[in-house]
Amino acid sequence: MSRVHHSGAQPSQRMLRVGELIRHVMAEMLSRGAINDPVLDKLVVTVPEVRMSPDLKLANVYVMPLGGGDVKPVVDALEKHKKVLRTELAHKVALKFAPDLKFRVDESFEKSARIDALLASPVVQRDLQGDDDHDQD
Repeated sequence: MSRVHHSGAQPSQRMLRVGELIRHVMAEMLSRGAINDPVLDKLVVTVPEVRMSPDLKLANVYVMPLGGGDVKPVVDALEKHKKVLRTELAHKVALKFAPDLKFRVDESFEKSARIDALLASPVVQRDLQGDDDHDQD
């Protein structure tokens, strides 16, 4: 029987555990200034999530500068120093292979803000209040 992987599949416990381990190591490296780069030196970069591929050979590292701002220069700077980061990661994490790193913009804060704004909108508030009126019947 073959295993079917689709984009909606849940990550395994191993993928989650390795992703969290890599997230901690990446956050620690960025917080102590392991990379000499003018863009990264000026900012505090957070690593809210790391998603691993099923074979653990690719780590999608989601980043966001603290306080928001333009994240593209941060992603570009991290991509430029990917080899150094991967080498240091290999020394700190005991895996058979050091995963390839792909840096991505963390959009969870943006999505959360959009949802909050929608929930606070007068139309939604009116609809929610309308539901309360129906519940009392």
